[in-house]
Amino acid sequence: MSITARRTNDADDTDEGAPKRGARAKGGASPSKAAKPPREPKAAKAPKGRASTTEPKKAKPQKPPKGTTAAAAPKGSVASAARHESAGVGMEPRVDLLPPEVRAERRNARTRRGFGWGVLAVVLVVLIAAGGAFSLNVVSQAALLTARGDTASLLAQQARYAPVRDLQKQVALAQAAQQAGASTEIDWKAFLDKVGAAQPSGLSLATVAVDSIAPTAIYQQSTDPLQGPRVGTVTVVGNSAALPNVPAWVAALQKIPGVVDVVPGTVTLDEAKNVYKATVTIHVSESLYTKRFAPKGK
Repeated sequence: MSITARRTNDADDTDEGAPKRGARAKGGASPSKAAKPPREPKAAKAPKGRASTTEPKKAKPQKPPKGTTAAAAPKGSVASAARHESAGVGMEPRVDLLPPEVRAERRNARTRRGFGWGVLAVVLVVLIAAGGAFSLNVVSQAALLTARGDTASLLAQQARYAPVRDLQKQVALAQAAQQAGASTEIDWKAFLDKVGAAQPSGLSLATVAVDSIAPTAIYQQSTDPLQGPRVGTVTVVGNSAALPNVPAWVAALQKIPGVVDVVPGTVTLDEAKNVYKATVTIHVSESLYTKRFAPKGK
């Protein structure tokens, strides 16, 4: 801190250097003789920190220590004081007596104001977001109420057609029962007509026994690996006056569509009637299913 002061001593110097009017010199000297002017007093030394009334001597700038520069000299040193004194000559004297704590408090106040504005901005953003969420919730609730109203209206309209729905369910149930019941249906009349046409000459069909699969059961398969999977069995007994040609009969039966295999049985002679009885077993596959009630496209 530097203080610069100026004062004019022209009038004081004039008063001290001139003798008082009407004063007489010692020894009765006439007033016409000029008295010796008294010695001019030495100027008092100015206190530290104040500029003297006379022109201050220029202080030699102190050399900064090694490793530092003159610009890094601390405030209050002789060099900085000299610079302030030399710069303060002829200027209006000013003194900065404000403590540094006041400036620090001002900076802290500005920081607190900045934090306050930041908190206020965050609060505003949160309020806007909460308002948007509330508005979206209100719109969603309104849409939900509208959808519920539409659903109730549709249910009321459907209640008038409840008998129609019940009838549709019954029809669908009957169709499913038909499909399940007729899933193993075979046109035995057409198949037996083909079997009768395949019999050799001199042989007539005596008895025919049919055993087929049920819709709710699994047909028992043969343990013989040479026999294929079957869904039904036809046992045919033929009568012949002469010894029948069983191999030719078996070959003709195997050519019928849907026949898996033909197993020849025994040939016996009925002495009472003098007639030969030949037995064959025919196994049929699922290709003979009629599928009358199967859905279209399957």
